[in-house]
Amino acid sequence: MRKNLGAKPYVYPQVVLVVAAYDEAGTPNAMNAAYGGVAGSNKIFLCLSANHKTVKNIQAKGAFTVSVGDEAHMAECDYVGVASGNNVPNKLEKCGFHTEKSEFVDAPVIQELPLALECKLISYDPDTHYMFGEIVNVSVDEKAVTPEGALDVAKLAPITYDNANKAYLALGQKVGDAFSDGKKFQ
Repeated sequence: MRKNLGAKPYVYPQVVLVVAAYDEAGTPNAMNAAYGGVAGSNKIFLCLSANHKTVKNIQAKGAFTVSVGDEAHMAECDYVGVASGNNVPNKLEKCGFHTEKSEFVDAPVIQELPLALECKLISYDPDTHYMFGEIVNVSVDEKAVTPEGALDVAKLAPITYDNANKAYLALGQKVGDAFSDGKKFQ
C-alpha cells in the first residue's frame, strides 16, 4: 500500500549546493541552495529567488561558483543558508569560510569545500527564479582525488538535504556499477 503525500519536491539525493559570488566591490558572499542540478554536460541549473544578495551579485558579475556541501562543513553550509547576505555582510567570515578567486571566472572559490564548479551566468529569470550557468571548470581539493587523478566521492563526503524531514544526510557507500549491473536484464 502507498500513502499519498501531495505535491512535494521530494527528489533524492538533493545535494547541498553553496553558491558564491562577488559583489561589485569584490566582497564574497555565498548562500545554500537546495534546488539545483546539472542541465547537460556543461551547464548547471539553480532555482534562486531574486531577493538573495548572492543572486544580485551573480547578475552584477556574470559569474559564480557552486560548491558541494560536505560532512565536515555541514553547520557552515547551513549557516550561509540561514543568514542573509543582505543583513550579515561578513557571513563567510563568521562561519570560518575562506575564499580565493577562481582562475576561470570572476567569482570566489570556498577553500574549505573540496569541490567547486566555476560558472559563467547564461541566464536568470526573476519571475521563475531559474538560473542557468555554463560550467567552465571544476576544481577539487587534492585530498578528494584518487592516485589516478579522478574525483574520490568517498573522500568528498557530500551531504544531501532531506526536504521531508528538514535534515542533512551523508551520502552512503557504493552499491553497484553504473552502465553495467543493469545489463543482466538484457
